[in-house]
Amino acid sequence: MTLISFVVPAFRVQGYLRECLDSILGQPETDIEVIAVDDCSPDASGDIIDEYAARDQRVHSVRLPENVGLGPARNIGLDRAVGEYVWFIDGDDWLAPECLTEVAERLRGTRPDVLLVDHVRTHWNDTATRSAMAEVFPESPGTGTFQLRDRPEAMRLLHTAWNRLVRREFLVDLGLRFAPGWYEDVSFSYPVLMAAQRIGVLDRVCVNYRQRRAGAITRTRGDRHFEVFPQWHRVFHLMDSWGSATDALRPAVFERMIWHYLTVLGNGQRIAPELRQAFFAQITADYERWLPPGGYPVPDGVEGIKHRLVAAGRWRTFSALRTAGRARDTARRKARSARRRVGPVARRGARLTRDGLLREYYRAELHRPIDPTLAVYASYWYRGYSCNPAAIYEIARQLAPGVRGVWIVRRDRVDTVPTGVEYVVAGTPAYFRVLARARWLINNVNFPDFVRKRPEQVHLQTHHGTPVKVMGLDQQRYPIGAGRMDFAGLLRRVDRWDYSVSANSFSTQMWDRAYPATYTTLEVGYPRNDRLVTAGPDEVRRLRAEFGLGPDEQVVLYAPTHREHLPGYRPPFDPDRFVRALGDSGRLLMRSHYFHDRDRRPGRPVDWERVRDVSGYQRVEDLYLMADVLVTDYSSAMFDYAVLDRPIVLYTPDWEAYRLARGVYFDVTAEPPGAVATTFADLLDLFRTDAVRSEAATKAREHFRGRFCTLDDGRAAERVVRQVFLGEPSEQSSRC
Repeated sequence: MTLISFVVPAFRVQGYLRECLDSILGQPETDIEVIAVDDCSPDASGDIIDEYAARDQRVHSVRLPENVGLGPARNIGLDRAVGEYVWFIDGDDWLAPECLTEVAERLRGTRPDVLLVDHVRTHWNDTATRSAMAEVFPESPGTGTFQLRDRPEAMRLLHTAWNRLVRREFLVDLGLRFAPGWYEDVSFSYPVLMAAQRIGVLDRVCVNYRQRRAGAITRTRGDRHFEVFPQWHRVFHLMDSWGSATDALRPAVFERMIWHYLTVLGNGQRIAPELRQAFFAQITADYERWLPPGGYPVPDGVEGIKHRLVAAGRWRTFSALRTAGRARDTARRKARSARRRVGPVARRGARLTRDGLLREYYRAELHRPIDPTLAVYASYWYRGYSCNPAAIYEIARQLAPGVRGVWIVRRDRVDTVPTGVEYVVAGTPAYFRVLARARWLINNVNFPDFVRKRPEQVHLQTHHGTPVKVMGLDQQRYPIGAGRMDFAGLLRRVDRWDYSVSANSFSTQMWDRAYPATYTTLEVGYPRNDRLVTAGPDEVRRLRAEFGLGPDEQVVLYAPTHREHLPGYRPPFDPDRFVRALGDSGRLLMRSHYFHDRDRRPGRPVDWERVRDVSGYQRVEDLYLMADVLVTDYSSAMFDYAVLDRPIVLYTPDWEAYRLARGVYFDVTAEPPGAVATTFADLLDLFRTDAVRSEAATKAREHFRGRFCTLDDGRAAERVVRQVFLGEPSEQSSRC
């Protein structure tokens, strides 16, 4: 018999589900199965589950035709489980590495009905908060088992389904199911403990309980939080049906109920002010209804006062106590902030500088009316006219001619702006004016921190690549690659986004976890790739002729990415040896990452007869169209170039170092878009033998294109313009 059946319900967790499944399947203990239930999720969760089921026979995919909610989804998974124990893990949480070894050892050694395990709350800022395990069990509970009446303090551990493994036969015999609605863990977790004859505790952190910045019900206001009451009613009705067997536990269960109610009420992110009095009244009603005949252990201190006010139904006093407590906490925060505040004189002096005066001008412009026809565009920190914003700008001129587009560029990049394109220079009064008054703000990176998005403004974040390397909040786990990145500042910038353009489902999943906020995702393909689809042979011939490239020459574009953790690093690459390996008809175009646009030194450039440095060329799409083969490493160029369905070679001499220091979302060497070379000698051999066009390389590219390029049909920019500028409904359809 399989030892453990993991039941993993999935709903709107596409950004986290891979980490969850990987954490289970990567454990040393392999005597497991995973029943992953797609609860008719509107995102790619179901597709991810199917992908894992296709490559690992331990994973079983269940696709529900309609959304049933977390509790019923768990029940459906339970009905399909065959393991001796069942472990319900939420799709946005994940297991600690190698924890399953100790879990399995304890299960096999003691055969408990329930095994409680420890957890940590893992916050979006990469900090962690320990559970109450050490407080509940100040001394190790040991390896033995017990009944709840002997150690009722076990009820003080968090009442979730995922911090306990339950013997499946015991659960089936008990007939216990998850109830529908929110707070479904309550009417499962407490009854399981009360009915168990053998409870074990493993004081080892096994679960990372993700504290999501956006999307969690604990951060969602609404009247659905009133569903906590019927869940607790189910607990007491079940105790009534069990008779006197649970009488001794009623006081402790009652105390937990009131504690839970007050916890929900005290969370301003759950109960809106206008609902608080009604919620309090329901607590009082349940207090009177379920109070044990002999009373219960009332907590000490402020918590005890709250319990007594609930018992008396004194809402006004309770509310006044809460207000006083919040005022005290606010005063303490202000005092701490005042102690940290330094340099007011220096700040006043800074306002006298030119930059300070321009910022004052910007703040004044924020009070002037929005220009309903103005759209501001920018790319790569004002490096010029390019990328997704440029593609959107061009289509907007056709479909929304009433919108006036203005570009922001650096002074040293003005000469790259095409004729007829209106622009302002970064740092000038006109720059601050358009930022303050534009209706639309379009960028493929973030605008500076000083920019304040007004309620009438629409911020469109286009991004500039499908991510191989980790991005956003995920970089917190890779401090070498992240450098001195200000993650709190990053999130303030992300909170300005109204729309986020995604090239494919994979990007959507990664942006969800890297940039958690309330923006709308436009999974439409990349606008900059439209040209790769629509350009015909005549345009390719024209471009090659302009570059002096013959129609029979083999043109290779070499475009390595930037290494944040190794400034100045260049992969070992000898252009002269490379073109000799190409043969007499070979030509090489070399393009460095845009981060290096200011550090190219004069002197002997890469500009030989058969090698050309195209790093300064503005439109990379032209280079893709001219090239017969792309050589890159971890750059997003591979995803764009794959649209052309031409050979791609990955040259990855530092893959292991890059993966460990910078962090990656997937092993691009295991799922490449073509041939892979890890040394320069191997790279030369691939071209000498024409292995870049081998059957294996072609099949790899086909698989890669199927995963990442299906949306690139030449209409991505149009879809963005129609939805963002014209307000037309999205073409995206529901997955259920």
